Amino acid sequence: MKILIVDDEEMIRAVLREYVEFEGNEAYEAGDGMEAVRLCRDNDYDLILMDVMMPHLDGFSAVKEIKKTKDIPVIMLSARGEEYDKLFAFELGVDDYVTKPFSPKEVMARINAVTKRRLQPAPTGNEILKFEGLEIDMAGRNVYVDGVKAELTPKEYELLFYLVRNRGIALTREKLLCDVWGFDFYGDDRTVDTHVKMLRGNLKDYRKFIVTLRGLGYKFEV
Repeated sequence: MKILIVDDEEMIRAVLREYVEFEGNEAYEAGDGMEAVRLCRDNDYDLILMDVMMPHLDGFSAVKEIKKTKDIPVIMLSARGEEYDKLFAFELGVDDYVTKPFSPKEVMARINAVTKRRLQPAPTGNEILKFEGLEIDMAGRNVYVDGVKAELTPKEYELLFYLVRNRGIALTREKLLCDVWGFDFYGDDRTVDTHVKMLRGNLKDYRKFIVTLRGLGYKFEV
């Protein structure tokens, strides 16, 4: 895989590069968001590790620019762990969010998890499910709320489809992390909660179908 490492700290780039190359991947570097955008215009990468706080152009803005022309998986690396930062990142379409300080081994595990998810085949068939005013086209990856198409992030689609396929079943946060995100030990329960919050907001009145199971997880129940 060709992995672009974007961080203004040379030491962090060097450490990540060592691990990336040790796993048999090709590593490329950029010291700020502007350089990352330029590189992505001229080259194709399989994944980007993107820092948030950088000079010239921050990571959020760089991802927004890159996503206009390239569908490259992105893992954000940030010292900012507040919920609103993660929400904003996921709304931009990033695949994962790692808070600094982090273990390089954890980053590699998340890279493998993101890559594994991207390689999973798309669902087949023409299954369309309706729950009151909520319509879910599983194969077409379309969701309609009272006839209006909902604009969900890729991860929100995956989470909703998984909940719907397992409707009526109590799902722990750990189970959701393992099956939807593709990792468990390296996961963070708050990742699930953040995405559920985003998903509920997009489902509007039909947020009621995603039931919180206190101390356990969630369930899709009609």
